[in-house]
This record gives sequence, C-alpha cells and structure tokens, in this order.
Amino acid sequence: MGKTFKRPEALSENHTHYCPGCTHGVIHRLIAEVIDELGIRKNTVGIAPVGCAVLAYNYFTFDFQEAAHGRAPAMATGIKRVRPDLNVFTYQGDGDLASIGMGEIIHAANRGEKFTSIFVNNAVYGMTGGQMAPTTMPDQKTTTSPYGRDIGQTGMPIKVANLLAALQTDAYITRQTVIRPKDINKTKKAIKQAFTYQLEGRCFSMVEVVSTCPTNWGMTPVEAIKWTEDNLLPYYELGDYKTPQ
Repeated sequence: MGKTFKRPEALSENHTHYCPGCTHGVIHRLIAEVIDELGIRKNTVGIAPVGCAVLAYNYFTFDFQEAAHGRAPAMATGIKRVRPDLNVFTYQGDGDLASIGMGEIIHAANRGEKFTSIFVNNAVYGMTGGQMAPTTMPDQKTTTSPYGRDIGQTGMPIKVANLLAALQTDAYITRQTVIRPKDINKTKKAIKQAFTYQLEGRCFSMVEVVSTCPTNWGMTPVEAIKWTEDNLLPYYELGDYKTPQ
C-alpha cells in the first residue's frame, strides 16, 4: 500500500518542544512541504531569533541561523545581499518581531529586501512567561497585565500586516491562520507564494499567521481555537494586504 501522507524531507524526525495545541508545529510542516514542492531545500537558509521558535533549527533539514532577539531581518538582509541565489526566510513571533524587532522589520520592508518573513502572531510572549506583547488584545490578561491590557496606558494592538502594507515599497503582505483545515490550506498557498516571489527576485514578503498559545492563555487547545475565532480574527482580519505590481 502506498503512502499518501508522509514526513516532508525538509522536516526532521526530532520531537518538538512545543506545548500541546501550539500551532508552531503546523506552520513548520507547511514551510517544509512548500520547500520540498519547490525543490529548494539545499538552497534555503532559515533564521530564528530568541523566542518560541528559537529551537527551530532542530526541526528542519536545511541550514538555519540563530539571531539576537528581534534582529532576524538584519541577519536575513546580510545573507540575502551576499548570496542573492539563496531562499532566505525569518521565522519570528510577535513579541520578537513587533516589539524589540519592530524597527528591523519596518526598515527591511521599506528597503524592499528580497527575503521572506514568517510572522507568528499568538498575541503574547510565548516562550518567556506569557507577558503582554504588542499584539495582545484589549483587556486580555497576561502575566504582565493580570487585570487585562489597558489600552489607555499601552495603546491598541499593532496590526503588523496593515502597517507594512502601508509602506510605498513593492511587497507581498498577507495575514492567514492555521486554526481550521481550510485556513491551513490557505496559509500553505500564501507561504508558497511568498517564496515564489522571492525566487523570482520580485520583492520583500511577509506571511503573518494568527496562532494559538493555549498554555499562556490558560486554556485547553479547543478553547484556544474558539477564543482565536471570537477575539483575534475579528481584529486581525485575514487576507492579502499587498501584492507586488
């Protein structure tokens, strides 16, 4: 009997450290599937800074670099400029990209650097204790906002895809999610499109993926999916925000 579903060649056999219900594993697999389908495994370099995905290099079978917190776009810029033949992508969480790394990602996008960013938005600092992130929702409780996020003191959650799409530079900017099967298929298509634009030398690209963090949200995986549908997706609307001309 033939196999219809198997581990992608670009994905290692290591067991992951992610919590039950975490969607990082789903996103990892989508990236690996796309890389296999495009035939670029030996020509790809990933970059993961400090954060939930800091150990991502254990789960892929292609070259990976580790960057300082928030600095993955700077490292990606250097690698891509020196080796424009490579497929280069950053894999970053919201506490990383939207906080300490905000300046890095905005300027890389504004310069039109020809790499791809996979941005995982789970509305919280996932690895370091569940602190409030720039993407945390109003009144959402975290370890540093135990009474809920006070937008009068901290401002509204930052919509990164909308922000980058407002730049004048050509780019592919999209926001997707992986909480339902149909969404997983759309996210895979978005990642493949982003890598394809890079391979064509077209533009900077970013795929924002709205995700869950059951452990730090204090929920079961099922509850986290429902909370995402009810609270995150109405605010972080899905779809393409910018496509290259």
